[in-house]
Amino acid sequence: MKIKSIRAVSADFLKPDKSDDSISKKSRPSWNDRPVANPMTRYPRYAKSRPSWMPNWENFGCLIEADDGNWGFAVANHGKPVATIINEYLGPRLIGENCMAIEKIYDMMVRMGSPYGATGLHSYAVSAIDLALWDLKGKILERPVYELLGGPAHDELFCYSTGGDTDWYMELGFKATKLPCQYGPADGLDGLKKNIEFIANARESIGDNVELMLDCWMGFDIEYAVRLSEELRPFKLKWMEDILNPDDYDAYAELRRRVPWQTLATGEHWYTTVPFQHAASKHLVDVMQPDINWVGGMTAIVKICAIAEAANISVIPHGGGNTPYGQHACFALPAIPWTECSSPILGVAPKDKTEKIYRSNKIFPGMPVPKDSKMVPSNAPGFGLEIDKGDLKPYKY
Repeated sequence: MKIKSIRAVSADFLKPDKSDDSISKKSRPSWNDRPVANPMTRYPRYAKSRPSWMPNWENFGCLIEADDGNWGFAVANHGKPVATIINEYLGPRLIGENCMAIEKIYDMMVRMGSPYGATGLHSYAVSAIDLALWDLKGKILERPVYELLGGPAHDELFCYSTGGDTDWYMELGFKATKLPCQYGPADGLDGLKKNIEFIANARESIGDNVELMLDCWMGFDIEYAVRLSEELRPFKLKWMEDILNPDDYDAYAELRRRVPWQTLATGEHWYTTVPFQHAASKHLVDVMQPDINWVGGMTAIVKICAIAEAANISVIPHGGGNTPYGQHACFALPAIPWTECSSPILGVAPKDKTEKIYRSNKIFPGMPVPKDSKMVPSNAPGFGLEIDKGDLKPYKY
């Protein structure tokens, strides 16, 4: 069975329904629109929120059709740049390949990135094609993807929440939660004290029987990371995440040396398997966090889990519970103990927390959402998305 076509398509169902604004009127602002430490915090023009400087390329879809009429679909990120790579570079060069030969196709795609680099935007395109191929394979074999990976490794997924609405996550039944760190080195001693107070208040509110983590989102330098780590020791953080520039491996080695007591996590901004192999060989971090839509798709995640298991390192994919792709990976691979859930699968918390608004993720029809911190992926063929191919129009860019 051969690949007949690979192309970028519109995915209008990814866009929120703005016809009913009743939820937004009752809800708090997204945590992304509040102070969050990030690489641009040092520049006041962009310090107030991450969206103010990040690219606003929309999500779209990748559609792969086989010559027998079967098709697979995956969500793709970063709009025009990635769609161009799919439509004008990778896609045409994969026509005619055996659509079941996913390992070969993944290897081809990574190698085709060599002239300009297989990481970054190229890796986003690889991820979309790879995930669409896994969806296609599941539909051909009439099996959910997690069965193609060897079957369930867990009875159910243990989900943790990410965001700033800790009180609401506790109402929803989560047993572990991760906070976005609000301030970084540019905010000086006052920001440091506010971070400590923020974590102290969170620990007091959730008690000692809920795990607490901190996401620093590439916002720190070594000196600040060490200082904050020392101050936060009494609050028993399960891990501190994404602390430094992801490309500075030497900095992670130095941080590992200076804070040996602190569990370190990172990897959402690492692309291909190479950084994970290096990190595992040096044991730079304790938890690896690849994003399945960014790192190279399901094929890359499987390889990363093998690397991590050999080094006795856990893998907890970035946003693993937010997409059907991450859910299937987390369900099938023993190296993955936990699953992250954040917006939009959780939406945003109501202003009046007594009125529980638990907004399911409508952008992936057919995808389950967590309940009391537990979840099981769809058992429908492929990734179980309930979409009609007829609704997928060519992506215009």
